[in-house]
Amino acid sequence: MNPRVKDVSDTSDLIGARKVCRQVGLAILGIFLSVLIGLPVAAQENAKNVLFVFSSSDQPRRDLDLFESALRARVPQRLDFYTSYVDFERMGDVAYQDSLAQTFHHAYKNIKLDLAVVSSIEALRFVTYYRKKILPGVPIVFYALSAKELEGQQLPSGVTGRTSEIGLRETVDLALRLHPDAQAVAIITEGRGFWWKVAQSELSRHRDRVKEIDLFGSPGNEILGKIAALPPHTVILFQLAKLSAKESDVKANDVLAAAAKHLPTYCAWKASFMLGCIGGAYVDWEKYIDSTAETAARVLSGERPENLPVVDGSNFETQVDWRQLRRWHIPESALPPGSVILNREPSVWESYRKYILAVIAVIVSQALLIAGLLWQRARKRRAEAVLRESEGRFRVMADITPALVWMGDAHGKIVYLSAHWFEFTGQEPQAGYGDSWIEFIHPDDVKNVLDIYWQALKDHRPFSNECRMRRRDGVYRWMFDVASPRVNGDGTFAGFIGSAIDTTEQKLAHQAVEKISGQLIEAQEQERSRIARELHDDICQRLALLSMEIDQANLAVDGAPPATRMKLAEIGILCAEIGSDVQSLSHQLHSSILDCLGIAMAISGLCDEMSKQYDISIDFTEQNVRKHLPKDISLCLFRIAQEALHNAVKHSEVSQFAVELSESADTIQLLVMDRGAGFDVEEAKKEGGLGLVSMQERAHLVHGTVSIESKPGGGTKVIAVVPLAARDPVSWTGESDGEIASVIGPT
Repeated sequence: MNPRVKDVSDTSDLIGARKVCRQVGLAILGIFLSVLIGLPVAAQENAKNVLFVFSSSDQPRRDLDLFESALRARVPQRLDFYTSYVDFERMGDVAYQDSLAQTFHHAYKNIKLDLAVVSSIEALRFVTYYRKKILPGVPIVFYALSAKELEGQQLPSGVTGRTSEIGLRETVDLALRLHPDAQAVAIITEGRGFWWKVAQSELSRHRDRVKEIDLFGSPGNEILGKIAALPPHTVILFQLAKLSAKESDVKANDVLAAAAKHLPTYCAWKASFMLGCIGGAYVDWEKYIDSTAETAARVLSGERPENLPVVDGSNFETQVDWRQLRRWHIPESALPPGSVILNREPSVWESYRKYILAVIAVIVSQALLIAGLLWQRARKRRAEAVLRESEGRFRVMADITPALVWMGDAHGKIVYLSAHWFEFTGQEPQAGYGDSWIEFIHPDDVKNVLDIYWQALKDHRPFSNECRMRRRDGVYRWMFDVASPRVNGDGTFAGFIGSAIDTTEQKLAHQAVEKISGQLIEAQEQERSRIARELHDDICQRLALLSMEIDQANLAVDGAPPATRMKLAEIGILCAEIGSDVQSLSHQLHSSILDCLGIAMAISGLCDEMSKQYDISIDFTEQNVRKHLPKDISLCLFRIAQEALHNAVKHSEVSQFAVELSESADTIQLLVMDRGAGFDVEEAKKEGGLGLVSMQERAHLVHGTVSIESKPGGGTKVIAVVPLAARDPVSWTGESDGEIASVIGPT
């Protein structure tokens, strides 16, 4: 059993002839169904339970899915669906109705049904007659009923729905339109029932044109014989519905198939298309079910059924079978406007559209590919011509430029050298490629050159540096080489292209400038020391003697007026202050503490003096600094600290400063920091302040560096780092006695 839908089958076939057996069977079936589908009432409170009562066992498969999707789209609660069906042919049997009502009662007595959806007039009459027993208080929505079937009947309370007509009028008109030579219309139906009366009423409009032939009876051999005996120029109107549960060797579909083979046949139901029916006028069943589901949803949401009027949902559309049109030689032009033709045999385009499109796509793609190849070939030729012209221009430019131009491939082999290369080295052009360039590099520089060159080949990054290279006269010259990666047309790495220029003269000039700068600073320091000694040994001593003489003169004039004595005292105080200032200036020009007690004590004393002189706070800390450093390093750090502190006091606009001196294994670092106004470092460099230049020059003389970190409003840091290892000058005769400058690339 499908867990989504609980089917209640007709149990009447299990009831014997005797009433006692029937009652016992019904009781057993009722108990079984109660145990099987009986759920606690509390479990149903959160769900809506909907019962469908059909008059045919085929209807659930056709209608239930349409109803379920339409209802779930409109009702937010969970929905549970149940189905049952009745045999309309046996509804005249009271015993059958009683037993069926008993079955319904046992099946649904423990289920709180919220709605019953009923199809056909027979099913509606059954559920309304036994409503108190099987569906007490349950609202009912019906569909698939004709408005004519409800004529003269008063619907009970709690019942509403949507009617639907069968398009017999339109179907009869279609048949006579497509068969203008028809002389008779044969109605095949089960008896003189409701639908026969409707069909007879529609045919009465054409009595002057065709006669009516009635073929009554259930599906069987007898009705097949009557069909075979029908005269020519007869059109069949088939109404034999497959609603009965009776078993028979001949089915309604067999009767329809036999009729369609013999004469043009039109059907009241669309489902007969596959059995030879030409067509008819049919309701759009999906739209009709959707409109009925809308009414059902309104009832489930709480609206009373009696407040919802019964509405007709018929919306006919003429539909015909293309295969039957061809069989009976009916032209499509004879169809009414807006007719729908089904089962049309596809055209060659429709049948083989995918293959045709595939072939066209292949042809177009091949044509595009050929065109693309031709265009690519022409483009390649143009590119090769442009490349040859570009290479020619490059070689001319490389040969006339004073630099030594070279080019290497992706593996590091030299593939091009300019004319100036061979002129500089004196090497023959035939032997100048490959790895022969290495023999012109100074032996002490070869390792660095190769290491950095192979690393650049690995990283595919540009590089630049210096090395010494042998000129054709045997003299080594300093060369500055720069190189950038080359790429192929597809973007892959192709190697490097570079150029080297002779920087020997620049280095000599730079060395001379450095030497002069050092000599100037050394002369400045010597002059400072001389002035400091003069101030300390001469001026300070003379000021001290003058102060003592003023004190003695003040003691000798005991009888002088008080104003005179006060003036002499003020002169004595002023003389002492001048002496103190001169002594302080002497210490600034040359700190004797630096020579005696070392850099840490000298900078600490400098911080104390400036703190007293300017009434500020300077926090000095030192870490692992040795007492005696090389004199030039100590003097360099002291002057940088002195200059940085003077600048900070003058421009920072704060009174808190910090000085840190620390020594590591191979360097010593000085940090002067404040949290003051700060300044733009780049702008200060452009203005060329002497203080910054002086600090840079002093650090450079001892192979150190000075960096300044500052921004407006963000304070300032002056960081000086000086290496402690000794560094010897470089020989310019071709041999190196000290540091070997590294070179990058073959030059």
